[in-house]
Amino acid sequence: MQQHPDNAQVALPLIDNGASPMPPAATKPVSARFVMRRGWVLLLPLFLFIFFSGAVVGMYFQPPGLRAFFHATGLVPGAGTDTPIAVAIRKVTAQEEIAVISEGDVVALGRIIPRGDVTSVATPSGAGDARIAAINVTVGAQVVAGDVLAVLDNLPQLQHAAASARAAVAVREAALAQTRATIHASKQEAQAGLERAEATAAAAKADLDRATSLFERGLATRADLDQIAARAIEAGRDVERNRATLSRFATTTEATQTDIAVAEANLAAARVDLARSEQDMERAYVRAPIAGQVLDINARAGERPGVAGIINLGDTRQMTVQAEVYQTMIGRVAIGDPVTITADALRGELTGTVSAIGLEIGRQSITSAEPAANTDARVVDVIIMLDARSSALAQNFTNLETVVRIDAGRAE
Repeated sequence: MQQHPDNAQVALPLIDNGASPMPPAATKPVSARFVMRRGWVLLLPLFLFIFFSGAVVGMYFQPPGLRAFFHATGLVPGAGTDTPIAVAIRKVTAQEEIAVISEGDVVALGRIIPRGDVTSVATPSGAGDARIAAINVTVGAQVVAGDVLAVLDNLPQLQHAAASARAAVAVREAALAQTRATIHASKQEAQAGLERAEATAAAAKADLDRATSLFERGLATRADLDQIAARAIEAGRDVERNRATLSRFATTTEATQTDIAVAEANLAAARVDLARSEQDMERAYVRAPIAGQVLDINARAGERPGVAGIINLGDTRQMTVQAEVYQTMIGRVAIGDPVTITADALRGELTGTVSAIGLEIGRQSITSAEPAANTDARVVDVIIMLDARSSALAQNFTNLETVVRIDAGRAE
């Protein structure tokens, strides 16, 4: 240490003579741990992403190796949950995808309908612009075929027309009776005229016989004889004329009488008009075409019925399910195949059997709410008859969308 002229101490540089201590050994290792820790922090998200992606890809696509592992171990994806993790999807065509739960099973969308589907009861033909005057049923009511469901406001007009036609029939019946009475009286008059002419002719003949005897004895003149003979001839002709008149009634039946035939024809025409007017009165009544339950009422009193009809009617005593099966899978479905139906709104599964298979391929009308759902598929309608228990459970769920599983090929 040297003293500085201004008495300040100046630190002299140290000379490394090999005895100076080294820098602390902990300096370098601390930096390495920091770098390694930072690297793990950066790699951890990448590792988790790769692990998660591999799990999803493996469980969803199920490559052959993973399927072989499940087959060997007996494990099922998602067996520990109520909802399977993945469902195998098999592409049938580029446009259609069909879910196959197990070998032989066909899954399709369907809807619950009454037997024979829902009937929309419209106004009678020829009702025109008639409006609803009264509705005689309520939703849920049971009706039989022919029951009056509603009455239209054209009923008074049709009733008046029927009353007029009924009066016209009464007039024609009276005219026919009058004609028959007239003809009967004419016949009696002709009979009386003939009897009177025959009596006159008999008296004239007797007079002629006496006059002839007197003339032969010279007691009567030729003029008297000729006068009496002329009266006798005239009386004979009157008899012939009355006989001809009476023969018109005697040789013809009542049906061939001209006056009666005309009166009967007029009466028949009036009765036809009455029948037509009574039939027209049916235009004022909306009747049930089938026996069933009123499912919905689409109009109210005072309104003009729309194209949707007035009342929706269905035979809910037997419920069915209409399923739309893809055309590529319909060949696997047969009459009598057992079916299981599920829906979120149902408390349990419904069961039934295939009762009918459509003969025409059409466009799908029942679609799911998924945005990517196929809405242009070609399908065949399959009708499923529910058993008694399932039919009772489904009575209040007309048009409910369901998932239908058909155990194809298992019909007994």
